[in-house]
Amino acid sequence: MWIVGAILIVAGVAAFFFMQHTKKELHAMIGTETLSIPELEAERTVSDELGAKGSFRKATEVVGAAHPRPEGVLTSELGKHECVWYRYTVEREYEHVEYRDGDRRTSRRTEKMTDHASNAGFAVIDEAGRTIGVDPSGERLDSPEQVVDRFEPAESGRDSVELFGIKLPSFGGGNRTIGYKYKEWIVRPGQRLYILGEVHDRIGPLVIGRPSEDGYFIVSTRSEGELRRSRETRHKFLALGTVAGVVIGTGLVVAQVVS
Repeated sequence: MWIVGAILIVAGVAAFFFMQHTKKELHAMIGTETLSIPELEAERTVSDELGAKGSFRKATEVVGAAHPRPEGVLTSELGKHECVWYRYTVEREYEHVEYRDGDRRTSRRTEKMTDHASNAGFAVIDEAGRTIGVDPSGERLDSPEQVVDRFEPAESGRDSVELFGIKLPSFGGGNRTIGYKYKEWIVRPGQRLYILGEVHDRIGPLVIGRPSEDGYFIVSTRSEGELRRSRETRHKFLALGTVAGVVIGTGLVVAQVVS
């Protein structure tokens, strides 16, 4: 029983740290001003006039429609969809075999073989046609559109998979491969985006991306209001989990000790 109590305490502590992260992220959204592209350009101009050309930094929120980079749209790897950003995963499902007390036991398990997000930059465009660059930095975007979700049974005798001509490593040992799960998400041109990050002019044009120091970077297909509500709900559940895990876990440990 004390083992269950210890697990609950650890889970409660973990929930506390996730709760604190969610709280800080929520406060960052509330405390950061949403600026238009002209307003950011005006602040950058002032920075240039003060002799800090190329050193402009501004934590801000930007809202606009996803727009391809000058080189054109990307093509997603699995679904071959036109997009400005994509992410895909490949997972191997296999039959795990173990022996306990002379008995052979099998279970179905999953190993992740690859999880890749595109690094290519894109832009957001406002109603007047003005653009600002976006550096996704290989990050996972919030609530992108899922375009691929399929399972392919493994071919007989095949225990590995090739993706774009590259043989992906498998760590399942000699366990029999059942099949492979393929998933892909994209952001199409024109998709409305909310972005929280840091605007800079290191390469000349204004670009928003991950802060160079402390701060948060969020690129979402949801509105700021939707994100705030989701973070508030998550915070409440994590707070309940923290209290329940620590209180119940401590009670179980104490009961085991005194019994």
